[in-house]
Amino acid sequence: MSWVIAIDGPAAAGKGTLARRVAAHHGLAYLDTGSIYRAVGVSVLRAGGDPTDPAAAEAAARALTPDILAGLQEDPALRTEAAGQAASEVAAQQAVRNALLDFQRRFAAHPPHGAAGAVLDGRDIGTVVCPDATHKIFVTASVEERARRRIKELRDKGVEVIESRVLQDLKDRDARDQERSVAPLRPAEGAWVLDTSALDADAALAAVLAYLSDGTSAHQA
Repeated sequence: MSWVIAIDGPAAAGKGTLARRVAAHHGLAYLDTGSIYRAVGVSVLRAGGDPTDPAAAEAAARALTPDILAGLQEDPALRTEAAGQAASEVAAQQAVRNALLDFQRRFAAHPPHGAAGAVLDGRDIGTVVCPDATHKIFVTASVEERARRRIKELRDKGVEVIESRVLQDLKDRDARDQERSVAPLRPAEGAWVLDTSALDADAALAAVLAYLSDGTSAHQA
């Protein structure tokens, strides 16, 4: 049986970096589920379609493959404001969400390029997408620490930020994610919870690798 590792958590908790490093360490396929709506939106735009058109949006979602996604993830267009707006428009459509749920489950069940398993990170992987994942991990950190990390990330990119606004934006995002009626953000049943507030990236990786090795860790919350 192949490994399916579900890594969930709030924004700026470090789950994306952690998931990529875990996948690389074990030679597993990696899926950044947050990028797939942007990929669909960009695909619609490049085909000359309208992301609010249900037929065009669903067709792009159904046509998405791991190789197409991998190519788009290397494309700067995926990080533009236009891509973000298109992602929001396609994500509002239930048919698109259904298609991308199928995509994520296929990726987990049949990892591309013969990988021995898959690591997926997001906000509802262990609860909705892969409730039968072999390993479920919930990565969290204090909102103050997550704000500090986000501020550093933005400043490293040359973006001017107002610290109080970044903190409030994360608090608002947490509230929306935790209180939404569909797939609210929460640890999956049986998930191992890792608080990274006092851990750097290397320490967080070491804790997860130890957990995957023997199912225990001194950092378990």
